[in-house]
Amino acid sequence: MQRAATAGSALLAALALGALLAACAGGSASINEARYDLGLQSSQQAQAAPAAPGAPAARPLLKVLAVSAPPPLDNDGILYRMNFDSQRTARYANSRWTMSPARLLTERLRTSLGAHATVLAGGDAVQAPMLKVELYEFEQVFESPTQSAGVLAARATLMQGGRVLAQRSFATRAPAPTPDAAGGVRALQAASDDFARQLGAWLSTQSFAGTP
Repeated sequence: MQRAATAGSALLAALALGALLAACAGGSASINEARYDLGLQSSQQAQAAPAAPGAPAARPLLKVLAVSAPPPLDNDGILYRMNFDSQRTARYANSRWTMSPARLLTERLRTSLGAHATVLAGGDAVQAPMLKVELYEFEQVFESPTQSAGVLAARATLMQGGRVLAQRSFATRAPAPTPDAAGGVRALQAASDDFARQLGAWLSTQSFAGTP
């Protein structure tokens, strides 16, 4: 009887130790999880362009709405696609964005577009033209096990007084330096900066006033 009790106690102790080690392993994985954002905005991008001689100093008002995205891009997972493997898509297990790509891109665009307009958030009560950006693709695309690129696809719509003034689709692509999550992030950072530059250049050709 005593031997059975001793064996039972040893089994309970072993189970308790196993549970403790599993909990520690879970905590270690959480600590080792990598988090990424779109990097620092370059001073060249963030700086407002100087006004031309004789031009008014004031810049037009522009409401930059929060970027919208489908569910796969509305969470913090870093997506990759295997074009060479039946278009298989997945998320990296231990690497994530600090927030969803849609939110990261919203912050990046509101900063970069300050070079072309006085940027307001969508909730501001001030009457102003609105820019709506719909994000369709934001992922690392592999053409082979060693070659990949960061791919971004989006549509921008400029509206004023309930009327569409202009609309354009954008697609940017940047090579990934390494075939892993870190390389995909760097490629998507570059693709995002390219998109912000193209969007700013497009907006600079549009004629819109500060109020509807």
